[in-house]
Amino acid sequence: MCGTCGCSGGSEGGTGTRIAVPHTHPHDGDHVHDHTGPHQPVAIRGTADGGETVTLEQRVLAKNEDLAARNRSWLAEQGIVAVNMMSSPGAGKTTLLERTIRDFAGQRPVAVIEGDQETMLDADRIKRAGSTVVQVNTGAGCHLDAEMMRDALTTLAPVSGSLVLVENVGNLVCPALFDLGERSRVVIISVTEGTDKPLKYPYMFAAADLVIINKIDLLPYVDFDVTRCEEYARSVNPGLRSLTVSATTGEGMRDWYDWVAGQY
Repeated sequence: MCGTCGCSGGSEGGTGTRIAVPHTHPHDGDHVHDHTGPHQPVAIRGTADGGETVTLEQRVLAKNEDLAARNRSWLAEQGIVAVNMMSSPGAGKTTLLERTIRDFAGQRPVAVIEGDQETMLDADRIKRAGSTVVQVNTGAGCHLDAEMMRDALTTLAPVSGSLVLVENVGNLVCPALFDLGERSRVVIISVTEGTDKPLKYPYMFAAADLVIINKIDLLPYVDFDVTRCEEYARSVNPGLRSLTVSATTGEGMRDWYDWVAGQY
């Protein structure tokens, strides 16, 4: 049971997590947990009567942060950039990843960690797009954590210099709390969602390095104010950069690729 959000699975060793591999990939023998890195503490917000819930939350997050630091150290040693992609369901993460994989073909190896509560539907789409992929099914869990990331990386065995894209479980709350050891965090929203999403889910936007506003090809048909949404996002995270794209038509995707290149 995750003491932070109440879901099953997660850093306290819940039984809901399964890792499935929809491809055959050679294992190079490297184990992520054999490496160590600097500890980066996370702020813990909120209290509980008697202190028991907070104590459990601290234990869960401390264990996660330690594993995340080890992941980050191993990734840096391998020259691998990992990007944690977070959004609510239906924002277009998988479509964005599919186009990225196809456009990066022959330029840089891309590997994907897919997070969903159930099914291998998205992993199958990613495989068809041309990427190696590992599916992490969290069961009732609502987010990936550093332990799942470690196990997925060990199974995936990305080559040095790879771009590892992590499609987190669709959720704008809990994924913001759990460091995976990634290089950067990206939150994706679509114009079919509300303009005020950054105000409703401030912790997600405060934790992000980049916000992508997706599905801009639908702007003529929906009530969405791009400028105001960007202003709301900067009100909770003044340094947050934003990009507008359509993963379907390709509009704005060059800016996304340039941002990725800047992570190396």
